[in-house]
Amino acid sequence: MLLLALLALQTTPTRALTPGNHNLSLHFGDRTRRFIVHMPPQVREGRPLPVVLSFHGGGGTARGTQEYTGTDSIADREGFIVAYPEGTGVLPRRLHTWNAGTCCGYARDHHVDDVGFVRALLDDLARRTPIDQRRVYATGLSNGGMMSYRLAAELGDRIAAIAPIAGGMVVDSIRSPRPVPIMHIHSVDDPRALYAGGVGPSFPFTNIRVVHPVMDSVIARWARFDGCPGTPVVGETIHARSGSPSAGHTATPIRYAPCAGGSEIVLWKLTGAGHVWPGAGVQSWQKYVGPATDVIGADTLMWRFFQRFSLPESH
Repeated sequence: MLLLALLALQTTPTRALTPGNHNLSLHFGDRTRRFIVHMPPQVREGRPLPVVLSFHGGGGTARGTQEYTGTDSIADREGFIVAYPEGTGVLPRRLHTWNAGTCCGYARDHHVDDVGFVRALLDDLARRTPIDQRRVYATGLSNGGMMSYRLAAELGDRIAAIAPIAGGMVVDSIRSPRPVPIMHIHSVDDPRALYAGGVGPSFPFTNIRVVHPVMDSVIARWARFDGCPGTPVVGETIHARSGSPSAGHTATPIRYAPCAGGSEIVLWKLTGAGHVWPGAGVQSWQKYVGPATDVIGADTLMWRFFQRFSLPESH
């Protein structure tokens, strides 16, 4: 009887994911890895939905990123799934990081296979709900942005496009089998992930410092890889509303296109903003990262960019 019960348990289908939030986990690399999935109302229609992976910054959490960014509201309106993976660290669900290459912290020091974890997460999610395998995207702030770059470089067969925010690429090589569309958002006044590159300030209450790449070099490298024109087109600068808390902030789009395979590279170059997610509100830790900004809304721009791209049929 016990054997029959165990066999029944093993063959029971995974319960379908309903609209709202789900705290999920899987076993990978001798660890229990956790992630939050937000399902939009459109899941009730039963059709495969796109997926946006949103990675927290170094020392952050999946829950904190979900609450901070505001991506869920756009997901509910536009009909895509948002997955918020949890990094690794010494403390349970606190101060976690991603192994994005040369950064950061516990995940890098312990050689955590976060690329493998993402592949396993996508496979696990596909068993739970229909997903559009050709429309999987990645974004993240800071160390999370670095992680999305690593996925573009090493998991280009699964990731259709990325939108890193305030975090550059810190892996040595690009091994994607295809050009990857990229929209990067970064402020030249970011006090932590230095736009011009170099060693950033130490993390609060620690002596840990991170070497950041020169962002113009990162963008130029990907433009070459994607087969883009050598000279970008600089768009019209957006100015924050006069009298708003972001007054004086600007955002300028710099676009490399057309690129190979229909790809595109876009850099949103901000001034005045800190190490923040544009469009998100002021947080309790704002003094450590610089001014918030609403000169642009990262979530809206990100989804408008993502929905233009999908993996080729052969992938």
